[in-house]
Amino acid sequence: MLTVLGFVMIATFLVLIMTKKMSPMAALILIPALFCVLVGQGAHLGAYVLKGVGDLAPTAAMLMFAIIYFGVMIDVGLFDPVVRGILRFCKADPVRVVVGTALLAAIVSLDGDGSTTFMITVSALYPLYRRLKMSLVVMTGVAATANGVMNTVPWGGPTARAATALKLDAGDIFVPMVPALATGLVAVFLLAYVLGRRERKRLGLLTLDDAGTAAGRAVPAGEPVLAAATGGFGARVRTTVLRTAALRTAKARPAAAGGGNGGPVSADPATTDTAPGTDGPAPGTDDFQGLDPHRATLRPKLYWFNAALTVALLVLLVLQTLPIPVLFLLGAATALTVNFPRMTEQKARIAAHAENVLNVSGMVFAAAVFTGVLTGTGMVAHMARWLVDGIPDALGPHMGVVTGVLSIPLTYFMSNDGFYFGIVPILAEAGAAHGVGALEIARASLVGQALHMSSPLVPAVYVLVGMAKVEFGDHTRFTVKWAVLTSLVVLAAGLLYGII
Repeated sequence: MLTVLGFVMIATFLVLIMTKKMSPMAALILIPALFCVLVGQGAHLGAYVLKGVGDLAPTAAMLMFAIIYFGVMIDVGLFDPVVRGILRFCKADPVRVVVGTALLAAIVSLDGDGSTTFMITVSALYPLYRRLKMSLVVMTGVAATANGVMNTVPWGGPTARAATALKLDAGDIFVPMVPALATGLVAVFLLAYVLGRRERKRLGLLTLDDAGTAAGRAVPAGEPVLAAATGGFGARVRTTVLRTAALRTAKARPAAAGGGNGGPVSADPATTDTAPGTDGPAPGTDDFQGLDPHRATLRPKLYWFNAALTVALLVLLVLQTLPIPVLFLLGAATALTVNFPRMTEQKARIAAHAENVLNVSGMVFAAAVFTGVLTGTGMVAHMARWLVDGIPDALGPHMGVVTGVLSIPLTYFMSNDGFYFGIVPILAEAGAAHGVGALEIARASLVGQALHMSSPLVPAVYVLVGMAKVEFGDHTRFTVKWAVLTSLVVLAAGLLYGII
């Protein structure tokens, strides 16, 4: 009974948020509360919720102060050179923009923290996606999938959990998996290239011209023109010459679709760049001022101090000198005090990032209700046991493959803690009975991380969709299929290389 209700609860939640019948926050709270009553444990709802909140409180604190810290670093200009480099690489070509998204997300993911990766990636590329009218779910999907593959670094969480749960060395798990994970990362770049080609076909090929503006030249009649400042580093984005193929594509669009003069057209809400509650792009949102080269918050004289502080913070995160929430708390306080010594300035910076802090921390505590009920009622344990018991004896010698396949849905519907400490040991026991070593089970358990990073139970994903102004349901519909495909590529590579 608990097994069936657990699956029904998860399915109900996903259907409601993907069809936009409920907001993710409301669904995370109300659906599990309802099912807690249905299983006859309504009297224990308070205890389950408080237990879930207690478990996720350190995560909420970490995200809160991480958002403030990296928000301040963005304000003071620490990442401006990164944005300039990405813009130079992208050249307003949608293919390069999407591949650049995967590249930036993969590089930043080396710090092992998803929220950091998403804050930096979105801050750097959001203005360009908005300016070029590119689909924002492409950005969130590619960033989440790239981060999921890179999330397997030993200090990122999953590998450490697998090592702890099975009493193994994290290096023995991770190092042999590198070829398979590298293949998965290649798959992410190929995905980015394909999605970029799709965006180029939809929008046409644009060029980034740092030297002038469209207003300074004669524009042939009928040529689609975008002439406005990017709001970043003095560059001007315009369409200088749209290639003939792009013009043919633009003219081929039905006028009824609203393309007019070759503008971007998309009838799919998941790929339409719109502001919440509107039918089109929000007025003035093209002029994204968050990276204005003349903003008053820039602190060029403190650039190297901020760079050193960030490097020191990341090193301490990797070395796990202190708990992550404590490190970000200290880092945020230091960054605010040094860069904005006046009390009024500090209040202004905190207020500027309050919306992101509130949205993300609120979603974390809402997710605590979901995980608290799933765990407290025993639904997770029953679902896991049902899955493991349902494995035919003939598959026993192939428990590595079974573990890899199961890791894809289970790490999506469960927290990493629940999967690695609750399920993986059971799978390892089943594997041992058939001669499959614990190391093989541990390596196979990393396969599903590409999908895990888009799970509604991962707090960092709310940083991603919140900063990108993308509906979580749209992100889910777009990303899940590509993330599953990437996970299967990692699994196939592991089999091919003899790792799993």
